[in-house]
Amino acid sequence: MTRMAPPPSDPARTAPFAERPGADGLTLAAVGAGALGSAALIGWAVGDWRLGAGMAALVIAGATLVWLFGRLHPSIPEEVVIADWALVRAAADAAGAAVAITDRAGRLVCASDMFGRWFPGLETPPGLPVDEAVVERLTAAGRSAWRDGAGAAAPFRHDGGAIGVDVQRAGAAEDHLVWRFSRSAGAHDLAGQARVLVGGEGGQRLGDAGVMAVIVDGEGRILAANPAFATRAERRADASLTGADFVPLLTADRGGSIRFAREGAQGVPLRMIQVPLGVEEGATLLLLIDDPAGGGANAGAASGHIQTLLTMLPMGLALADRDGRFLFFNEAFVQAAGIDPASPPLYPGDLVVREDKAAVADAVHRFASGRALSGDVAVRLAHLPDEPVALTIAGARSLGDAAVLLSLKDSSEESRLKRQVAQATKMQAVGQLAGGVAHDFNNVLTAIIGHCDLMLMRHTPGDSDYDDIQQIKANSNRAASLTRQLLAFSRQQTLRPQTLQLPDTISEVSNLLKRLLGETVTLVVKHGRDLGPVRADPGQLEQVIVNLAVNARDAMLPRGGGTLTIQTFAVSAAEVRRMATDMLPVADYTAFSVADTGTGIPPEILPKIFEPFFTTKEVGKGTGLGLSTVYGIVKQSGGSIFADSRPGQGTEFVIYLPVHRVEAGGDARQAPRQRLGELWGSGTVLLVEDEEMVRSVTERALARHGYTVLTAENGEEALEILDRGDPIDLLISDVVMPAMDGPTLVNHARRRMPDLPILFMSGYAEEQLRRSIDIANVGFLAKPFSMQQLAEATRERLGA
Repeated sequence: MTRMAPPPSDPARTAPFAERPGADGLTLAAVGAGALGSAALIGWAVGDWRLGAGMAALVIAGATLVWLFGRLHPSIPEEVVIADWALVRAAADAAGAAVAITDRAGRLVCASDMFGRWFPGLETPPGLPVDEAVVERLTAAGRSAWRDGAGAAAPFRHDGGAIGVDVQRAGAAEDHLVWRFSRSAGAHDLAGQARVLVGGEGGQRLGDAGVMAVIVDGEGRILAANPAFATRAERRADASLTGADFVPLLTADRGGSIRFAREGAQGVPLRMIQVPLGVEEGATLLLLIDDPAGGGANAGAASGHIQTLLTMLPMGLALADRDGRFLFFNEAFVQAAGIDPASPPLYPGDLVVREDKAAVADAVHRFASGRALSGDVAVRLAHLPDEPVALTIAGARSLGDAAVLLSLKDSSEESRLKRQVAQATKMQAVGQLAGGVAHDFNNVLTAIIGHCDLMLMRHTPGDSDYDDIQQIKANSNRAASLTRQLLAFSRQQTLRPQTLQLPDTISEVSNLLKRLLGETVTLVVKHGRDLGPVRADPGQLEQVIVNLAVNARDAMLPRGGGTLTIQTFAVSAAEVRRMATDMLPVADYTAFSVADTGTGIPPEILPKIFEPFFTTKEVGKGTGLGLSTVYGIVKQSGGSIFADSRPGQGTEFVIYLPVHRVEAGGDARQAPRQRLGELWGSGTVLLVEDEEMVRSVTERALARHGYTVLTAENGEEALEILDRGDPIDLLISDVVMPAMDGPTLVNHARRRMPDLPILFMSGYAEEQLRRSIDIANVGFLAKPFSMQQLAEATRERLGA
C-alpha cells in the first residue's frame, strides 16, 4: 500500500567540487595562467609592457585575497539528502493515521496502509474520490502549505464518518507536502481515541490493573494492543501485533473456556468483555481478564446478583449447569412450565413429554459447551401436551456454575386467545353451513306446506284425509321452526324489530314460564330502575327467555328444584368502560340476567355451550340448538351474551341490549300490519323460480286465487317473456338462482318496465338481503310460506 520515489544517483557524482582532492592547487594555477595571458594581451595592445605587468600583478593579488578569505571562512557545502521512504512509511503506520506525501510535481511518493484502506487506488491528494467542493478545499489547503508552511481543510464526510485534513510543508529543501487525514473528533472517533488509549499510557495503566486490552477490526486484525496483552500473547511486551490476526492468538476448549494459544490447556482461563467502537472498520475493544474459577473471582457474588435480577423479571427464566442440571428458576418459569414446588424437576428434559426429552437434553449440552449463542426449541410440556411452546436456550458465561440460560414464556393466555379465535372461526363456518342447509330445506318445506294447503282446499273437516293432511302440515311447520333456529344461529333469520321495554316483554312471558318450570322451581322476577327502551323482535326475545329458562329448569331437576331469577338492570357507558372488556362496546345498555341454582356447567364445557348441536342431554332429549339460537338472536339484535358458571353453584346468563334512542315524534312501536280481508285478485303475474317443486305449487296457488301466471325457470327466460310485450302486473322472483340471480333480473326488468311491482321470495333473512340488494320499492316473502301468506303478499304488492 506504499508508493516510494526512485533512488537518487551515485553520491560521488553529486558531491561538491570544492571537496575533491587537489582542488585548491588547480584553482590557483588557473588564476595565474589567466592573469599572465591577460597581461600579455594588454601590453601588446597598448605597446607598454609595464602597464600589462601591473594589471597582471593586480589580478593575482585579488585572487590571492579571495583564496585566503575562503580558507579562513569556508562555506558549508549543500548536501543531497537521500530519503528512506520505507522508514517514513513505518513511522506513518505506527502513528495509526492515514498519511500521504506528495512532491512539488504533485506526485504521490509515499502513503500509509490506512490511507490505502480509506482511499482505495492510492489517489493523489487533493484529487481524492470525494465531492468537487471537498477537492477545492483540499487544493486550497495544499496551496496554503506551499505558501505558509502549513494548511488545513474543514472536515468532510467519507465512508460513514467525518475526516479532518492537516497539510505541512516538509523536507530538507521543503519540497514535499505531508497530508495527514484523521477521523474528526466532532464525529465521535471512538476507535481512534481507543487506539490512542490502548497504545499509550492508558493501556499501560490497564495492564498494571491486570486488564489486557486489544482493539480488533471487522476482519479480525489487531489495530492496537497494550503491553500486558502482548506479553501474554507473544511473551514480549514490545512485540508488534498491529495488523496481526487476533483469532489464532486464542483457543477455546470444549467447556467454552478461552485461553491464550501459547499457554495451551495449562493456561489460565480468560473472561472476555466486548465493547463495540462504532462503525469504523467494525472496530471492537476487547478486554481480557484472568478468570481462574471459570467465572471470575467474584463469580459467586455475580451469580447471586443475577439470580436476584432473574427473580424480578416477569418472563420465565432458569439457569442450568454444564451437565444440564437446574440451578435456579424464577416464579414465572414455575408457572409457565407447570412445576410442582413440592417436587421440582432435576433436568430441563423432565418438563417435556417423553418424545421431546432427547431434543431438549441435546440442545442444553450443545449450548453449554459451545459459544455463547441462543436458539429456540419447539417442545410440548408435560402438563400441556397438546400445545407446543418455544423453549429458548442460550449459552451463559461468567455466571459461576451456570452454563445455560433457559427462557419459557407463559403462553396460557395466548393459547386461550387462540382457542377463542378457533372457536369463533368454527362457529362462523358452522353458521354458514347452517344457513345454506336451512335455505335448501326451506324450499322443500315450501313445497310440502303449499301442497298441504292445496289439498285442504279440496277437503273439509270430517273427511278421512283431512286429519292426515293437517298432521303433515303441522309436522312441516315444526320442521320450519327448526330451520328458523338454524337461521337464528347463523344470524340469517328474518326479524321484525320493535321498540319495546324489557319488563313488559318479561311480564308477557312470565305466565308461560310458570307452566314450563313446574311446581318444583320458583320463579323470581326483579326489575331495575331507569331502564331504557331496546329495539328487538318481541317474539324472538321471548324465545331467548324461554330457552334459557328451560335449560335452567333441566339443570335444577337433579336437585329436586330450585330458584330461577330473572332480573333487569341498566348499565351505563361509564360502567362498561370500567369493565375494561373488548367483548362489549362502550355504550348504554339495558340488560337482564337469568340465574339458576342448578348443578352448574363444568369449565371444560363452558366454552362450547353456544355451539350448534352441542348438548349434554341424553340422546333424544335435546337438539343442541337452544343456546345457539339464543346466541344468534342476541347477536343479530345488536347485543351481547355472557355466561358465568361454577359447578355446584348454578349458572347465570347476562344479556346486554343497547338502549334505543327514539327520535322526537317517532312511534315507539310499529303499527301492526293491516289485515287484508279478501285474498282473491286478478292480473298477470310472472313467476321466476329455479326449484321446480316450489315453482309448481306457487303457480297453482296463485292460479286458484284468480291470477294469470306466467312461469320462468331462470332469469334469462323471464327476460324473454318481458321482451314479448305481454302485460305484466307483478314480478315474483326467487333471490338466489343459477346464472342470473333475482336482483340482476329485476334491474333488467326495471329498464323495460320502470314501475313494475316486485316481490322477492327467499329462504335467507330479509335484513341480510336488503343490505345486499340496492333496489327500491320491492317486497319480501320469507320461505317457507303458506298459500294464505302468498296471497296476502301478492295482494299487498298489487295494491288491491
